[in-house]
Amino acid sequence: MHRYSLSCSMEAEDLEPVVLAVHELIHRLPVTAKSREKDGIRVEDGRVVDRHYTGPILLEAIEKNILIKTTPASGAYKGVPVTVSPIRDKDGNAIGAIGIVDITGIFDLATLMEHQSAILKQVCGKDPCPLPSEQSGSRR
Repeated sequence: MHRYSLSCSMEAEDLEPVVLAVHELIHRLPVTAKSREKDGIRVEDGRVVDRHYTGPILLEAIEKNILIKTTPASGAYKGVPVTVSPIRDKDGNAIGAIGIVDITGIFDLATLMEHQSAILKQVCGKDPCPLPSEQSGSRR
């Protein structure tokens, strides 16, 4: 039986089973992970695409030992919302990090609701939208 250990020096191969499992759990959205001391792994479309991965947000999450939700300005996921969490030892020290593409970051519901009236006005031209003359008679 194979044995996998979590440590600050785990390699991509040590992370692979966990990263692939998380990848499947979140409907095959991209997942990345790395240890504090070694390069990590990047998984997309059900397969490992990089076993020497070091993403800027993974590095930041490890260094600051915090959860980070952001849109990277560089790296493989530049311009795509991600969430990255540190992997901590029993003392709370960051020994690595794991990250996912965060599709919830694509839909900012609060901003959408804040701008709803302006959006409706832009789409319909006037409030209320649709105008009474534009309403479908098929609605109940």
